[in-house]
Amino acid sequence: MLYKLIILYMLDRIDEYTLTNAQITNFILDRGYTNLFNIHESLSELIDKGFISVSTIRNTQHYQITNLGEEALLYFENRISNNIKQEIRDYFKTEKINLKNESEIFSDYYFDENNEYTVECAIKERRETLVNIKITVPTKDLARSICDNWRTKSTEIYQYLVNELWTKE
Repeated sequence: MLYKLIILYMLDRIDEYTLTNAQITNFILDRGYTNLFNIHESLSELIDKGFISVSTIRNTQHYQITNLGEEALLYFENRISNNIKQEIRDYFKTEKINLKNESEIFSDYYFDENNEYTVECAIKERRETLVNIKITVPTKDLARSICDNWRTKSTEIYQYLVNELWTKE
């Protein structure tokens, strides 16, 4: 039960962002709380019970706490030691940039009904979408390349779009 509570506490404290499977797993394994099997079992049970939701973006699972999960955490949060809570807060403080970037800027692609690839690139701030661009391209390699470049060029592209669309002629 402690592993599930740790996961819920992490997801609750990250607020409007999501955490990836790797981020949750690395935190728990690095501190020796449990093994990989117990982490995956805990995640599965939390999803099955509706305490967390999962979405997959480019083969990476992103987790977010649900209202039901927040309610359960309210009842059982006192079972997590203050030391573990502090370690979680410290982890978020030292990893804040990485956690924020993975959640705010994302891209994905899929094969559509026209036998082309649709690439979706987005920037989110809190729970609001600042920009969401969909581009249709002919090849998987091109779709993958656009997704790979989005993270490094998204801010520049967003600023360009705003400047160009705001400028009066």
